[in-house]
Amino acid sequence: MRSIYVVAHPEATHHVEGVVGGWHDSHLTSAGRSAAARIARALRAVIPDGAEVELISSDLQRARQTADEVAELFGAKPVLDRGLREKSYGEAEGRPQEWLDRRFVPPPAAGDRMGHHEGVRGAETRGECARRVYAAMDEVLRRPCEHQIIVTHGFALTFVVAAWIRMPFESLGSVSFRAPSGSITVLREDDFFHNRQVVSLGDMSHLDS
Repeated sequence: MRSIYVVAHPEATHHVEGVVGGWHDSHLTSAGRSAAARIARALRAVIPDGAEVELISSDLQRARQTADEVAELFGAKPVLDRGLREKSYGEAEGRPQEWLDRRFVPPPAAGDRMGHHEGVRGAETRGECARRVYAAMDEVLRRPCEHQIIVTHGFALTFVVAAWIRMPFESLGSVSFRAPSGSITVLREDDFFHNRQVVSLGDMSHLDS
């Protein structure tokens, strides 16, 4: 049985500073570091000792810092993959959120949502982000491993889950799997039917006081 634990990195500086994230290389806040340690302990509690574990992370600092907390408990060196980065917001990254809000062109309700340009120079389209994440997931799933931990970002996580359930690319225009910062999503494939499940989505119970 293959189990994949998808972590949305916890609170980072861009969250509290009110600036646009994307590829802006923000780092975890002190609260984020504390949450990352809780995430690591929660994963350690459900993955058996001695089990084969692979840890794959976005290469952005806030995801790497989260992965490092997990790595410390599992003795697994994180594999960094740019394909798991958050959607790029181009020239808006690192600027105040209100700067982006004034320029943002929302996607249409119908039509070419995947190729829609949001009005910000250098930003990825939804389709470009999805193709990148799908390619990263192809690499992850080519490697047979009983337990895989993926550390990524809130928007990109939708495409991680969509790739897992083999959602066709042309169906991705409106899909959204909501998972808060610091959450854990569990995906599982059984050995008999080879059905792929979304066991839990955006679980935050490990952060409860």
